[in-house]
Amino acid sequence: MSTNFNKIKTEYYKKELYYKGDLKLLNKRKISIVGSRRANEYSKQTIYQLSQKLSQNGFIIVSGGAIGIDTYAHMGAGSQNTIMISATGIDKRYPKTNANMIKDIEQNGLVLSEFEPNTPSNIYNFPIRNELIVALGEVLIVGYADENSGTQRSIEFALKQNKDIYVLPHRLNESRLTHKLLQEQKAKPIYDIDSFLEGFGIKDNEIKDDFLEFCKTNPTFDEAVAKYDTKVYEYELAGKIKVLNGKIFLT
Repeated sequence: MSTNFNKIKTEYYKKELYYKGDLKLLNKRKISIVGSRRANEYSKQTIYQLSQKLSQNGFIIVSGGAIGIDTYAHMGAGSQNTIMISATGIDKRYPKTNANMIKDIEQNGLVLSEFEPNTPSNIYNFPIRNELIVALGEVLIVGYADENSGTQRSIEFALKQNKDIYVLPHRLNESRLTHKLLQEQKAKPIYDIDSFLEGFGIKDNEIKDDFLEFCKTNPTFDEAVAKYDTKVYEYELAGKIKVLNGKIFLT
């Protein structure tokens, strides 16, 4: 197998990185988002909305391509506004369940990896991957995290790098690690998405979503796919639309 892959060095990280995609995304403002693979629906939907609004205002979302919070962060941002940090060699698409999403990011966004081509996924790769995710973003947002989870390493990196950490508020006995961060005053809560965005200079709270406007006309599924391609699947997965009898409806 060929190992002739493109490499770069960045100001964020001392080591050489492999990449696929658009390096110009590194020059834009970036926010890192991490969280559990077993996140609840509330946190996934909120992260989706937050990523969408950030990307619509020029921010790039940095995450790890995993199922759960990472997936919703990437989907909300859209592949063209995504930097994915891989825990495998750049020639692999892991996890396999997200292979199509990762391929889309390679073509329209940017995938980075510290690991040599053909490196498989293993438990030691993820903390290394997480450190780069944190390093790239202005701040770290944690969507959902239990104590002693892999997300804890990302939080440790953020604290070490003096990055601000933001978390979603959760019910008792959910996302215990983010509760602990709030109790220890190591993180700030996001009670309202628009208020959070205003802290980054984003004041347009009424961003028009052309796809949802289109869906108000109840187009057929085929019409929607022809016009908006993968957005149909992304919005259906996010619970924003539903398909009934071959037509699309808002939820």
